[in-house]
Amino acid sequence: MSFTEFNLHEQVLEGLSAMNFTKPTPIQEQAIPAILDNKDLIACAQTGTGKTAAYLLPILDKITQSQQSNQINTIILAPTRELALQIDQQLEGFAYFVPVSSAAVYGGGDGASWDQQKNALVNGADIVIATPGRLIAHLNLGYVNVSKLEHLILDEADRMLDMGFYEDIMRIVSQLPKKRQTLLFSATMPHKIRELANKILVQPEQINIAISKPAAGVVQLAYLAYDQQKFGLITHLLAEKEFTSIIIFSSTKQKVKEVERTLQRNGFAAKAIHSDLEQGERETVLRNFKNRETQILIATDILSRGIDIENIDMVINFDVPHDAEDYIHRIGRTARASSTGIAVTFVNEKEIRKFARIEQFMGTEVTKPALPAQLGEGPVYDPGKKPSFPENGKKRFHKKRRNGKSSGKPANNRNANK
Repeated sequence: MSFTEFNLHEQVLEGLSAMNFTKPTPIQEQAIPAILDNKDLIACAQTGTGKTAAYLLPILDKITQSQQSNQINTIILAPTRELALQIDQQLEGFAYFVPVSSAAVYGGGDGASWDQQKNALVNGADIVIATPGRLIAHLNLGYVNVSKLEHLILDEADRMLDMGFYEDIMRIVSQLPKKRQTLLFSATMPHKIRELANKILVQPEQINIAISKPAAGVVQLAYLAYDQQKFGLITHLLAEKEFTSIIIFSSTKQKVKEVERTLQRNGFAAKAIHSDLEQGERETVLRNFKNRETQILIATDILSRGIDIENIDMVINFDVPHDAEDYIHRIGRTARASSTGIAVTFVNEKEIRKFARIEQFMGTEVTKPALPAQLGEGPVYDPGKKPSFPENGKKRFHKKRRNGKSSGKPANNRNANK
């Protein structure tokens, strides 16, 4: 199948041709006809399957066909500023030959950016891509006219709910015309997403694409390593093969900063992206990574939602993600579309059971190579055992005190007389 079979406006097809888009992905093949047919839609699809184009292309076609202007036609809600910018950038490419205006509305900027966003909203940008909190801030001031809105799109809806945006979403929806087309895209489909869909969608079409399955081109590896072995392991992996572009994920902002400092001290071109950076700094970090000026990007799960960059050679999970969905989302940063990539996870002694649950969820056992000899031995992968600690880990366990005295014993004899 080709994009020409959708009977899209010739100016939309011209933009696709300029970007070398010829064959739609499965999510595009199923979603585009439903959207063109004005149906509400709930679609479950991972990042990297082409879902952004799946809703942008038919929306561009419909706006171009209507030839209306100076009014907000479509609102796209996204969980993070980074994702809002990515969507706006993709829209700019698809709409290169189309007379459609857009505005990205997000927080974190200065007064000038607020004024720029306000002007776009007042003048009626055709498509508004916004984070929920910032859009509400503008709506509350009374100058945003959404009376002619025809389309509402929720992108990464599961992540928006995880971040606590449910009330904001419902406040926005309450101000929109009831007669509209609503499209909900989510990487996962938990019960809370179904509840949201039941409230804001009308008899939606449902599409499920590759739910909770890693991309076929991802080579998955898991190294059993104590925390003090992880940086040596990164150095070893980078020496084995030349990698142009690497993302390292960690679950906390503090760990992201620590990884950045350690890698920079060891001579690696590494930069971190986290919430302590100003918006302009984040954009610079992402731009330099996308342009291959920075080899290694370190990020948390939340901010990773805005990283939509192709040709990433390797993803490293510095720690095991909280759940299987986060794991699949992290490793989905590599092997985008038809490319291949490597996803490496470091599993310490405390995370073995957690990683075993991820394997069970996927129905796949991940290959676990031995550590390089110079790093020594790592933990033994035995999910049935309680966590064990290295001798220099200095872990102590005590039972609860009774009458002010500890009833337990120190963990080893070296500490008994201290």
